Formats: sequence, C-alpha cells, structure tokens
Amino acid sequence: MPNIVVFTQQNPPPEYDFPRPDRLVSGNPQRTTWNHYTNEGGEFSCGIWECETGCWNIRFAAGKEEFFCVISGQVRLHGKDGAAVDIGPGEAAVIPANFEGRFEVLQPVRKYYVIYAKPLAD
Repeated sequence: MPNIVVFTQQNPPPEYDFPRPDRLVSGNPQRTTWNHYTNEGGEFSCGIWECETGCWNIRFAAGKEEFFCVISGQVRLHGKDGAAVDIGPGEAAVIPANFEGRFEVLQPVRKYYVIYAKPLAD
C-alpha cells in the first residue's frame, strides 16, 4: 500500500531555473521548485514553487493543466485575449490545457502546485 505524502515531512532538493530567453518579457526571475510527489507514470506531480518578480510568455500543451494556490506574494495571468487576473495569498486558480498568455510575478511568490499532463495518443 502506498504511503501518504506529507509535505512537511519531506525535504526534497530545490531545483532552480529561469524563463527561456525567447519567452522572457521582463526581469530574469529565478524560479525554485520543490517537487514533493510524481506518480509512477509521470503525468501527475505536485509540490511548492517560488519565484522572483518578472514576466514571461507561457503556452500550456494540449494535455497539461495546473492547479495552484498562492501561499504568499501575488501573480497576474494575462490571457492571449488581453484579459488579466490577479491571484494573491489564499487564492487558487487553474491554468487549463492550451492556455496561451503571460505569467507575471508582481510580488515574490510562493505557491502549492499540482500539474496533470495527460498522455496524448500517438
């Protein structure tokens, strides 16, 4: 029987990255990910993510979706249609599959994330 994964009982190593230069809009924010769980098939993962201020273009794949809940800080998601939404502490949102737009970190952010990437048929 699998064990329950309790975030506070784990200490995964941090993974650092930056937005790709061709997607960068402003700043060059360092992003830090602590992945607490990935299922055996690799299509489901969750953990904690934090990022410095900055903005970059995002494009989610056809089968990839993300639920997140902001712990601290503030982000703004800009849709390709020009609509924007701010998400702050205690608020949650879903980035759906095929979303195109920009991810902007207005205040250094820390969030829980859950990503599901459905395997696509060949």
